[in-house]
Parts: sequence; C-alpha cells; structure tokens
Amino acid sequence: MITNFYSRSTNKNSFATLLFLFSFCFANAHNGTIKGLVFDAQTKAGLIGAHVKLLETNQTTFTDELGIFTFHDLPSGQFTISVSYIGFVAARMEINVKDHETTSAKIPLYATDINLPDVEIKAIPTDKLNNISALDIQARPVNSSQDILRIVPGLVIAQHAGGGKAEQIFLRGFDIDHGTDIRITVDGLPVNMVSHAHGQGYADLHWLIPEMVKSVDFAKGNYDAGAGDFATAGHVNFNTPTALGQSMIKLEGGQFDTWRAVAAFDLLGEEARTKNRNAWLASEYHFSNGYFDSPQNFTRFNLMGKYTTLLGENQSLSVSFSTFRSRWDHSGQIPQRAISDGTIGRFGAIDDTEGGETSRSNVSLVFMKNLGDRTFFKNQIYLVNYDFELYSNFTFFLNDPVNGDQIRQKENRNIIGYNGSWNKEITIGGKRLNTEIGLQLRYDDIKNNELSRTANRRETLSRLAFGDVEEANAGFYIDQTLQLSSRWTVNAGLRYDQFYFAYSDRLLQQYNNQTATEGIVSPKLNLFFDASETVRLFAHAGIGFHSNDARVVVAQTAGTTLPKAFGVETGVLFKPVPRLLFNFSVWRLDLEQEFVYVGDEGVVEPSGRTQRQGFDFSARWQLTRWLFADADFNYTLPRAKDEPEGENYIPLAPTVTSIGGLTAQAKSGLFGSIRYRYIGDRPANEDYSVTAQGQFVTDVMAGWKKSNYEVNLSIQNVFDTEFNDAQFDTESRLQNEPAPVSELHFTPGTPFFFKGSLSYFF
Repeated sequence: MITNFYSRSTNKNSFATLLFLFSFCFANAHNGTIKGLVFDAQTKAGLIGAHVKLLETNQTTFTDELGIFTFHDLPSGQFTISVSYIGFVAARMEINVKDHETTSAKIPLYATDINLPDVEIKAIPTDKLNNISALDIQARPVNSSQDILRIVPGLVIAQHAGGGKAEQIFLRGFDIDHGTDIRITVDGLPVNMVSHAHGQGYADLHWLIPEMVKSVDFAKGNYDAGAGDFATAGHVNFNTPTALGQSMIKLEGGQFDTWRAVAAFDLLGEEARTKNRNAWLASEYHFSNGYFDSPQNFTRFNLMGKYTTLLGENQSLSVSFSTFRSRWDHSGQIPQRAISDGTIGRFGAIDDTEGGETSRSNVSLVFMKNLGDRTFFKNQIYLVNYDFELYSNFTFFLNDPVNGDQIRQKENRNIIGYNGSWNKEITIGGKRLNTEIGLQLRYDDIKNNELSRTANRRETLSRLAFGDVEEANAGFYIDQTLQLSSRWTVNAGLRYDQFYFAYSDRLLQQYNNQTATEGIVSPKLNLFFDASETVRLFAHAGIGFHSNDARVVVAQTAGTTLPKAFGVETGVLFKPVPRLLFNFSVWRLDLEQEFVYVGDEGVVEPSGRTQRQGFDFSARWQLTRWLFADADFNYTLPRAKDEPEGENYIPLAPTVTSIGGLTAQAKSGLFGSIRYRYIGDRPANEDYSVTAQGQFVTDVMAGWKKSNYEVNLSIQNVFDTEFNDAQFDTESRLQNEPAPVSELHFTPGTPFFFKGSLSYFF
C-alpha cells in the first residue's frame, strides 16, 4: 500500500512539475527578443564592446566581437535602444517588439572627436582592460609600434641598440628588460619569445606598422585569467583594423638621414564593405643613420594585410599575414669615463661594429561565430617564423684583451599556436552571469640557439652555448562575471598552465636531450562597486607567473621553474564633473623569483624574492571641446626581500614615473600636442652606490588634416635635453686600461629630432 501511494504521489508530482515547466516556457514563449548589430558607418565593420542600453527596462549589455548584442524575454511593445562608444556619436533607435518574434536592429555609429562628458562610468566594461584609441596614438610622436607602449600609464621604454633591437621596458617598479614581466600580443599573436637567445620574454614589436594600430588594450597587474605567461606587471594587446575607411600614402623625412614611406590600401572598396567583406594591404620602409657618430644604417621593411568576411549573419572569418625584416649597426652602451677623458664624444662608441638583423613572418586565421542565445565562440590558429642575430659588446676588453668581448646571439624558431574561447551569458534569478572558457596552446621549435664570442662581426672565436630548444605551453582558464545588482559586479577566474621544456646541447659529442615539465594554477578575483553614476570602486587580487628559460630549467639551475607573482590592488574611478575623470589605485606585487641581467655574458639569471608596492594616479580633463589635458603619476617602492637593509635595492627598478600633456583637435583640421615623460633617479646596483640618472623630456607635434591630406610636423626632445636612455652598472675594461672598472654605462638619449610627413588619403 505504501509503495502504491508513493508511486501515485510521484506521478502526480511529476505531472505537476511538467505542467509548471510547460506553463513557464509557454509564458516566456510570448516574450520577444531584440538582436542587433552595432557597426562603424564608414567601414561597415562591427564595433566590439559598444555599450547598449534598453531605456524602458534599464537593461545593459556590450556588443561581442562581431558587434552583435541581444536582449531576451521582452514583452511586446515599443522600446528605445541607446548605444554609446568612445570616439563615436551616441545613437538611439526605436524598436517594436512582438510576441514569439526576434526583432533585428542594425545601428550605425559615426566617428567623432572624443567628448569626455559623454563617457559614462557605468558604460565602462568591468573586464579589467583599459583602451588607448587611435586618436591617442596619433597625438604623440611615434617612430615605431614599440613607441606606442609609452602611452600605457607608467610605462617607460629605453633603446640601446640603434633602433633595431627590442626596447628595454620599465613598469610598476620592474626593469622588465625586453619583456620578462609584461605580456604583449597583437590581435592575439604572441610577441614575447620564450627561451630567447638574448633573454627570456624578448618582445620585439617593430614588425607592426604604427599606422595600422587601431587601438591598444592594456591592464596592469596579474588579475586577468585570459593572460598567462609573463603577465605579472601587466599585459598589452595591439588591435589592427578590420577595415580601412580610406587608402593612404605617407612620406616622412627628418634629421639624421631619416626617411620613411608608408602605404595602406583598401583592396575591395565600398561595394564589398556593404556585403561585409573587407581586405587591406599595408607596407612600410624606414631608413635612418641615427644621431650617433657612427652611421647606424638602420633599415626596416614591413608588409602586412588582412581579409575579413561575414559567413552569414552570425559568423566571420579573418585571415591576416605579415612579414618583416630589419638590419642595423649600433654603438652600444658607453662608459662615462671614456667621455670624461675625451676618448670619445657623447655619441661615440667603443665598439661600433655592434649591430644585428632580424625577421619575422606571421599567418593567422580567426573564425568567430555567434551561436545565438547569448553564446559566442572564437578560434584562432597562427604560425610564426622568426630569425634573430645580434652582436653586442658590453665589457669591451675585460675577458679578451686582444680581440675584445664581442658576442653573437642567434636563433631561428617556428611557432605554432591556438587560441580558443567559448563565451555564454545567462540570467539566474534576474542576475546576469557571463562565463568564458578558454584554451591556449603554443609550441616553440628553436634551432641553433647560440651564444658565441666573435670579432668584428666576422670571426667566431668560441661558442659558449649552442643547442636546440623545444617548449610547449597549454593553458586552460575559466572566467565568470556575475552582476549581483545594479551596483555590484564580481569577476572570478581560474587558470591552469602546463609547460614542457627540452634542450639538446649541440656542443656535446653525444646526443643528450634534457627535458622537464611543470604546471601552475593561477586564481583571480575582481570586485566592482558603482557607488553612484560618477564613482566606481574596485578591488583586484590574483596570482600570475613568468616562465624561466628552458636552458636553465632542464639544468635545474632556475630555482623556480614557474615563479609566482602575488598581486593585490584597490582603487577608485571618479568623475566629479562631466569634463574631468580621475583614476587612483594602490597596489602590491610579490614575486617568488627575480631575474638579473648579466651584462658581460648577455644573458639573464635568476635571483631571490622581491616585493613592490605603490600607487598610480591618472587624470583626464577636457578643458574645452577641442583641448584635452592628461597626466599619469606612478610611485613604486621596489625591494629585494631576502637581502639586508641597504643592500636590498633592485637595480634599475624605477620608483617615480610620469607622463602627460596637452592635446588639441580643432574642427578646422588643425591638431597638435605637447607632451612630457619623466622617470626619476633610481639605483643602478643593489646598494645604491651607483645612480641611474632620471630624465624629463618634452615632445611636440602639430599638423593639419583635411579630407584627403594631412601635414604633420613633430619634434622629439624639443628642448634638446641631455639625458641617458638605457643605463647599466657594468664592469668593463678599455683597451689600454690595466684593470677593470665598474661604473655606469649608458646609451645617450635622443637629442632634438625634427621630422615632417605628408599623407594623402583616397
């Protein structure tokens, strides 16, 4: 009897449940859906991250990477959609929603000057990324895409090899060298090179044409689950355009035998754009002898292109390629004593046979699909071929009094990789939950990774290291963002990375392939609280990492294969009046292991634990409709944790940096800017007995742009300030010296440098 009763009760409950679900689904089936596309009116390309608001219900969302947005479960009736996007005129559209139907909306946005009062705090996505637009980039004197990194608040770069070598990078109290603690990508392609011949994380951006940078996304710290290796101090992604509004030819010339030509062509035209097909091709040639006494003979050639097409309404295919080659001579770092005694001038050289050449070719295929029901899928496959050869002399005649201490670092590598992500947004109890699951794969096959002693760039005296490297990285992450209320948003992520390292030493007589594996888990947590329409509070915490060079990992001399970075940060985004925006944060970052640059060997080696803490302050002020002021101030206290007081300074780690200036954009077409960059004095060694000198440098630019031409004049270091760019405390010996001397070695910074350009658009 009990069993029969239970059975009948179960059947009744099941029937009631089914009836409820049917009623629920039937009720929701009466509701309608809005599916829209937000696109650039000129190029017809979808706009990523546009803020879309439904005024009647106060619902908000952001467009995906195809420019698509969706609102579900709407009752029948009239709705108003409001769309805003920085650099475009805000738009509104009336939509009539019907039961059982999906209503389509295509909303064009028209480009305009940035107007700070239009920027809403709540319209800024809580994805931990900041964006630098093309307008910001155009307002600064730029020689290469590497220079664009200077726009990231608090980031400083220094060149010490004639313009062809990747720049030295400083950020948040890090001497990042050439990329050890900052992750850099271009349209998802990795820039950092693991186990590189010159140093771990080497990041050379010279293969990217500056005019083809549409925007730059950046985030400081290690709080993003999608950013893996090297993302400790921060990460930066350069975005190239999907389409060109106009073709252009640009000719540029300046002091020091500097010449440059750029051409960019829209290949398919207006008719193809209306059918959502776009293709462009761009090329650059650059030559300069530089401001040194010895001609630098620097040449750079770039060629890049992209084809994008929509495959139906909900999916797109993009194929891009680029190839680059550069060759240069350089004068290297020089010791102060050689200038003081008159041996050389400030722009002279001890060994002017230094230099190098490098090349890189990339192919990338990206397939994106909107699966409907607020689900998005993205896949990218890429191939990279890379060659590098560099000749340097850091110590002159310290190790070899006869031939000198010149070294060669050389390699050839192929990279194959995959980036995939699945993104879905659902509503739970009226709360919006966005989930992203990602998979990132990268395999580096490095041949003839070499460090040799050479003479005059011709003769190989001895090989110090010579071998082949294989390195693979598989990264998996899940990232979830939950909007708890109209004020509170929480983002939590978890990442796992697995590495495989292999090194075959070709200096050994017998084959010996050494291998090692290691994995790491990296959790992330980010909180956002919109206290009002003008105030956003935020807090971040996360664990990141940078990998070690495979050659020291397999030899078990790395200390920690994947040293962790523990970061926390809190701050506020504040807009007290419509024309003024502040951003302030305090932060701390602890590393399990640091890298130290060894100048006489041209390699990096691991050392102990470090701690950095500081604060960042940024201000953006629109004084008039056409005049903007901006300033970024950054302070860091960097210290080695395991060293005694007074001997715990981190060499070359910056403590105070600041950039800022005035930018004007008049409706008549006139534009201009005056900008400064500052880095304070900092220790050049562990006990601060040697000081790396600070710098305060001012650049100006002015121009006139009409519909089909632009004239541009720029001056770097307008006051001809004498400053040291890259600086190192190095032990060296000149040819006639009886004993070595340890002192500051440096590369002189750019003197007054005038150049002009003429661009034609068609």
